[in-house]
Amino acid sequence: MRSSQSQNALPLAVRKALRKLGGDIQVARKRRRLTMTIVAERAFISRNTLTRVERGDPAVALGIYATVLFVLGLAERLGDLADPFSDAVGLSLEAERLPQRARSGS
Repeated sequence: MRSSQSQNALPLAVRKALRKLGGDIQVARKRRRLTMTIVAERAFISRNTLTRVERGDPAVALGIYATVLFVLGLAERLGDLADPFSDAVGLSLEAERLPQRARSGS
């Protein structure tokens, strides 16, 4: 029951993003012609956990998602998820805090 409570607390956009991630992981596995058993073994998880990953279950630890992505050769993109140079809102807020250029009195 605790799992469903935590899922209900997640914003809809987050739940959708996790479902998309899970579906994308499933497509990547199938394109590589890897069985669930092989990916699960390489990620040191059970097939049941891999099924939950492919469904986008938010109760699965982020580290497990990362390990499955590594097994599929997709882990390098994880480092870009919160890249400060791609954060338009953060960059905008930072630019607002920059001191204004002083005008010369001449």
